[in-house]
Formats: sequence, structure tokens, C-alpha cells
Amino acid sequence: MSVISVKGVEKTYNLEKIPVYALRGVDLEIQEGEFTAIVGPSGSGKTTLLNIIGGLDRPSKGEVLIGNENINNLSDNKLIDFRKEHIGFVFQSFNLIPVLTAMENVEFIMMLQKRPKAERYARAKELLVEVGLSEKINKRPSELSGGQQQRVAVARALASKPTFILADEPTANLDSVSTSGLLDMMAELNQKEKITFVFSTHDQRVIDRARRVVTLIDGKIASDERR
Repeated sequence: MSVISVKGVEKTYNLEKIPVYALRGVDLEIQEGEFTAIVGPSGSGKTTLLNIIGGLDRPSKGEVLIGNENINNLSDNKLIDFRKEHIGFVFQSFNLIPVLTAMENVEFIMMLQKRPKAERYARAKELLVEVGLSEKINKRPSELSGGQQQRVAVARALASKPTFILADEPTANLDSVSTSGLLDMMAELNQKEKITFVFSTHDQRVIDRARRVVTLIDGKIASDERR
């Protein structure tokens, strides 16, 4: 079943009245349970494509369907609500809230969803155990290593039970040991729970783990390899 359908997507930015073409007619289908890496040189359009799929940016042309919902047709407020319910994000800079504990960071998205306190706590604790941080639930980000912070970020992304997770260069700030552990965890979540992951990455270690590699060059899909 297709969870993401990108159809004829173009994105043009005007830089000092000069058009810059970030995406040029991209067509892409992501199926449920895929572990996909979007790769390419700097400036190829990877992050732009991820941002458009995630509803953080809008295409100049084309459409993006998440399930049966064309997110281009949603108002800004409805798009925010849609993201909360359907899309999990993992960023290279972790983006944790410094004053909150690991538990509170994971709970935060569920607070926005207005879920009951007991449900939030149980879900957050379950996820932090699952990502190997059962002894760190009361630690703030400054008390955690980079790899541990990114594990909290993955748990937070999973908290809302999203349709899929978008990970933009999630290993960029991690050492090799942390990267290996994080990728093992994500691959296990993908295999056991059929969670769909879409990565934007330069990291060969991520590319080697992916079961599908989509290569962008100059805003176009140059190759699409399934393994």
C-alpha cells in the first residue's frame, strides 16, 4: 500500500529575482514498511523533497498525497494538525527541548494531541525502553550523549503513531558507534513494527542499510534502486 505519492513535484525559489530550480518534476511512490534513503550531492534537492513530503514546505507545482489526502489542498492550520497525527520527524540537530526531560520531550507531541496524561506517560515510557533509554527517562538533553539524544528524538517521532517517519541527515552529528546503534534500532523498528522510514542522507552507513536508494541529481530522480 502506498503511504506517500509524489506526483510531478516542482519547487522553484526566487533568489534575487533569479529562479533557482530545486526540484524538477519528481514522481515518487513510497510503500508501507519501506526503509528508503534519498541521496545525492549537496544542492540536489534531497532536503527540499523531504520538507515537501512532510508538509514543511509547499511545491510550486505538482501534488503530494499522504494516503488519500492531498496535503497541498490543506490550509496552514489543517496541515499542522495533519502533521501532528501522521508524520514523525527526526532532524540532524535533534531539536529536543532543553528544559524538558527525555520523558517530557517524548510526551510533548502527545500533549499537543491532547491525549490523557496516563496514556502519554505509558506510551513515552514504553518507547524510551524500546530505544534503550529506560535508565535515562528523567535526564535532560544536556545530560545525554548525541546518540542518546537522537534516540529520544526517534522515540518522540514514534509517539504519535505516525504513518511514516522522515529523517533528515539523522546521523550527521553522531560518531560511528552511535550511528551504528541508531541504525540498528531503526532497522529493527522497521522490520518488527513495519514502520516506514524515509531518510535524506550523505552517510554511506545509512545508504548501506537502506533497502531502497533514490538518487537525486539537479532536482530530478537519476536512479531508483530496490535491494
